[in-house]
Amino acid sequence: MKVLLYFEGEKILAKSGIGRALDHQKRALSEVGIEYTLDADCKDYDILHINTYGINSHSMVNKAKKMGKKVIYHAHSTEEDFRNSFIGSNQLSPLVKKYLVSLYSKADFLITPTPYSKELLVGYGITVPIASISNGIDLNRFKRSEEKETKFMKYFKIKENQKVIICVGLYFERKGIIDFVELARKFPDYRFIWFGHTPMYSIPKAIRTIVKDDHPSNVEFPGYIKGDIIEGAYSAADLFFFPSYEETEGIVILEALASKQQVLVRDIPVYKGWLEDKVNCYMGQTNEEFAHLLESLVEGEIPDTCQQGYNVAKEKSIGHIGHELKDVYEKVLGTKII
Repeated sequence: MKVLLYFEGEKILAKSGIGRALDHQKRALSEVGIEYTLDADCKDYDILHINTYGINSHSMVNKAKKMGKKVIYHAHSTEEDFRNSFIGSNQLSPLVKKYLVSLYSKADFLITPTPYSKELLVGYGITVPIASISNGIDLNRFKRSEEKETKFMKYFKIKENQKVIICVGLYFERKGIIDFVELARKFPDYRFIWFGHTPMYSIPKAIRTIVKDDHPSNVEFPGYIKGDIIEGAYSAADLFFFPSYEETEGIVILEALASKQQVLVRDIPVYKGWLEDKVNCYMGQTNEEFAHLLESLVEGEIPDTCQQGYNVAKEKSIGHIGHELKDVYEKVLGTKII
């Protein structure tokens, strides 16, 4: 069995969750002994496993079909998570949905990260078989390291006993960036750091204004930072606060859980079945609820859920994901009894 992992615009998307998903796929296939290639010109593959949606992606699917190859589309995106993102995204979202449905319907099988995103796709009227498989997490990469934590603390000049709340995401309204800043205003003695970057020309003016100017002095937008500093931040911070309104999974949550960090999220449908309030994370809906939970967690006034959260990450380790991908590949090739 040989799989062509196709990823259009890899350099552009490398900083996104989809970019990290590709890295996880490569690792997962290697761990279960499945040969793969990234060469779009390769012809001796058995399955096209495609992750992206551009014009070239559309052409790759048509080319694979003409060659009699099996096609698996990794459905990372939905209409719902396209909304409230880029300039004009809400106006374009119905067209995006139509385009995604046309692409996904060409596949022999779909993979999507969660039961929630699977439910959305079924609701679109898609009849292609769908498996929900997490994007996975590299547990070793996010294992706590004093060296990484020290690099993070030095880079941001974190003072002893200073409370730090972090988030990781694109500069999208959907990600809850407005709420993140609003919560920071309520806690001027805490530092709030939002990791991630989106080109300013592509996001609405209201969000550009928040990132550039309209935020309190205890909020920082250092941009996209990778490696030891961000990995140290995950474990050294006092809280990972992720107020996103819509996700298909949220790889950054898995990264925080794998770091044994306390996680506070918005109570939205995507987490049903794997995140549970007061068990492996804390959940809120309004900024008032978030304010109470945030302060209580940072000050240690309510029990932490870090170990139970880590157990969730373990269940979604790259090794587990590799076996699940292999199972789908075998079904598509007809080498496994369904």
